[in-house]
Amino acid sequence: MIFYFSGTGNSAWVARQMARLTGDAAYDIVNLEELPNMDNAKQIGFVFPVYAWGAPEFIVDFAKKLPKSQVFTFGICTCGGDAGLTMKQFSKLYPLSSSYSLLMPNNYIIGSDTDTEAEILQTITSARAELERMAQEIRRQERVYRVHEGALAGVKSYLANFGFNKFARSTKPFFSGNSCNGCGQCVRNCPASAISLRDRKPVWASQCFQCLRCINECPQQAIQYGTSTAGRRRYTIRAYLPQDEQI
Repeated sequence: MIFYFSGTGNSAWVARQMARLTGDAAYDIVNLEELPNMDNAKQIGFVFPVYAWGAPEFIVDFAKKLPKSQVFTFGICTCGGDAGLTMKQFSKLYPLSSSYSLLMPNNYIIGSDTDTEAEILQTITSARAELERMAQEIRRQERVYRVHEGALAGVKSYLANFGFNKFARSTKPFFSGNSCNGCGQCVRNCPASAISLRDRKPVWASQCFQCLRCINECPQQAIQYGTSTAGRRRYTIRAYLPQDEQI
């Protein structure tokens, strides 16, 4: 079984593709009301995005509570570049037999604009090929560590990640513009349950996961983050998937 957490769909797609390639089942931990029976699991996998060179709080808390198993385990983190020590840190919480990082299109539009259409399509095509390779290794239960840690991995995964979780997860810069029609999609989709509607306008709690699902999936592109996202494109992987790969 494969457990995943996803913001704008990259990790959801990866988890479901890996489930298909290995004959397994994928579970979105945000919507998981109770654990499936793990007694007959042949493998346990985790798929999640990298947030500031670390694993998101939601998957970290889930891994801490998940009963340990003697079966083959693996983890795949999706990222736009370096993963730092993300997988080594995660493996201390839930020991992994194999660890991977997988380059996926950029969705952190607070920091920069999205990739171009051509770059997004090329990245997804390359990811499909890499997933085939991973799946073969996982089916053979090979012990692999193929993670692009990047330079200064320790500094990024400890100091920078600490700063991100302490200071950068504030929701104060989020707001909705005049094009907001109060549809409530951001409220329904928020994995942190950090958004509510007030007078048909979204209002954020003090802190969230910074998954950016709300800003990237808003049908009206009404949500902004301070001044940094105005004029930038939005990204969700669903717009680039064929029908048989939709999530």
